[in-house]
Amino acid sequence: MYLDKLQQDEVFVPSEVKPLRELTEMEPRKGLENVIVSNGKIVNIVSKSYGHIPNELFFAKAEQMLIDAKLTYHRQTINRSDRSFSMDFILSDSTQFSVGNKADTILPLLRFTNSYDGSERTSGHFGFYRMVCSNGLHVVQSEIAFSIKHSTNGVHLIMPELEGLFRRFLDNEFYTISGSFGRMMAVELMDTHQFVREVLERTKLFRFECSDKNDAPSKKAREVLDILHNESMALGVTPNLWLGYNAFNAVLHRTLKRSFSRQERLDRQLFQEIHEMA
Repeated sequence: MYLDKLQQDEVFVPSEVKPLRELTEMEPRKGLENVIVSNGKIVNIVSKSYGHIPNELFFAKAEQMLIDAKLTYHRQTINRSDRSFSMDFILSDSTQFSVGNKADTILPLLRFTNSYDGSERTSGHFGFYRMVCSNGLHVVQSEIAFSIKHSTNGVHLIMPELEGLFRRFLDNEFYTISGSFGRMMAVELMDTHQFVREVLERTKLFRFECSDKNDAPSKKAREVLDILHNESMALGVTPNLWLGYNAFNAVLHRTLKRSFSRQERLDRQLFQEIHEMA
C-alpha cells in the first residue's frame, strides 16, 4: 500500500532547442546562441554546441535497462517547474530487508536525474527506498556510469548492462549497510530535542531555534520532532537514531527547497553524522 503513494509528475514535457536570434532578432554573444524551451518556457541559454538530452531519450533508456535485466519495479517521477526531473525505480522483487520491526521494509532504489536548466547533471545512482514513510535514502556511492556522445545529428546515450551492476550493488552495499541501520535502531533517544539540536549543530541544515530571541524549536525542527514521534508510535518502538535519521531525511526531501544533487549530498552527510552517534 505504501507504493501507492509514489509521486507521479509528468516528466515528458515538450522541450526543444531554439536559436536565440530567432526570438530576439538580435545577434547573440558567442557561447549563448541557443535557448532551451521546456513546456513553453525558456529555462536555459546555451552555446550552439550544447547537446540537449530530452527526458524522452534519457528516462526511456534508463527504464529499458531494467526491462532488459528482467527486474520488476514501481516508478516514481518528479518534475520541478519543468526545469529539473527525476525518475525513481523501486525494485519490488524478493530483494529486501527489514530494520528491526518487520514493518520497516527497505527496497533497492535506482534514481535517474536530468535537467533542462543546467542545475543537475544527467546521472543515475543506487539507493534505498523505505516503504513505511515513502522515503528515498541516498546514502550510498554506487553510480550508474554511462557515456554521452554528441554528433551533428544530436545526442546519443550508451547505457551499461544493469544486471551486473545491480548484483555488485547487492553484494557490496545493499545488505552490508543493513547492519548500520540496525545499529542505529538499537540506540534509543532519551531526549529527542537534544538529539535534533545536536544534529543541526553538526550539519547546519537549518537552525533549531525560532530566532535569536526565542529558543523554542523552529518550524522545521518541530516537523522533525513530530515525524520522529509519530513513526515511533506507529512502529511501537522507542525513538532511536534510525528513526531520527529518517525524520531528518523526510524534512530534507519533502520540505527543504534544494536541488536533487544537493539533497543527495546532504542525505549522505546526515547519515554519516547520525551514524557516528551510534
